[in-house]
Amino acid sequence: MAYTVETCSAQHIGDRKEQQDRISLFPHPTRRGLMMAVLADGMGGHTGGAMAAEQVVFKAKHLFEVFAPADETPQQLLGAIIEEAHIAIKLTRFTSEQDPHSTACVLLFQAGRVDWAHCGDSRIYHFRNDQLVGHTSDHSYVNEMLKKGYLTPEQAERHPQKNVLLGCLGAEREPTIDYGEAVPPQAGDIFLLCSDGLWAYFTDAELGGVLAAHAPRAAAEILIQRARDRAQGRGDNCSLVIVKLVEKKEEKKPAPGPVPRSPQR
Repeated sequence: MAYTVETCSAQHIGDRKEQQDRISLFPHPTRRGLMMAVLADGMGGHTGGAMAAEQVVFKAKHLFEVFAPADETPQQLLGAIIEEAHIAIKLTRFTSEQDPHSTACVLLFQAGRVDWAHCGDSRIYHFRNDQLVGHTSDHSYVNEMLKKGYLTPEQAERHPQKNVLLGCLGAEREPTIDYGEAVPPQAGDIFLLCSDGLWAYFTDAELGGVLAAHAPRAAAEILIQRARDRAQGRGDNCSLVIVKLVEKKEEKKPAPGPVPRSPQR
């Protein structure tokens, strides 16, 4: 089934003094049909988090430009982006007094497949219409406790250490990288990249309902406004990227008119 791709990226500073999230959505400069979406949530004091998140976007753009599908797998590209950004973030410690860290979500779209990788607690959701296919698993202390059965979902939601990460870019330990794919994607698939400043305020069902019912720009406006309302003046930076595959409607050709008759003599 043929489809078209609709996209939108959006941000809100929330109730913070600085926007430390970074997002980007860009096509390949020379290869048609290739596109990349990136989201990074920076951490590390004034300007430190922003610098870390910018390294994720910078590395993604640079490595994507030289990506050769015949010689490199999607997973190799995505892994290299996160690993090289991790190294670059660690090196910034020598040129600043900050302790920069960042999450990373990177999605690669090409003909016949969508691949993604992530590290941290920013998320990538995959919906088919309004139904959740799956989302990335947070690399956080609370999520690890939840998976081991030490916490219930209700306890995890209220836990005071819910924002403590076990995996991120810029830390001493190597980043944990998880991968996913949709092969082949189809009309009705929706991919959402978002920081915890957004997903923390929604159930999976609500996210899917909004994304399926609205075009990406309208959906982004609705989700950010609801997150802002629910934050009640204590909201984090709020960022998202939406990639929506919409069924391509074939144009109906006009029916042929009657064949003109030759005049009778």
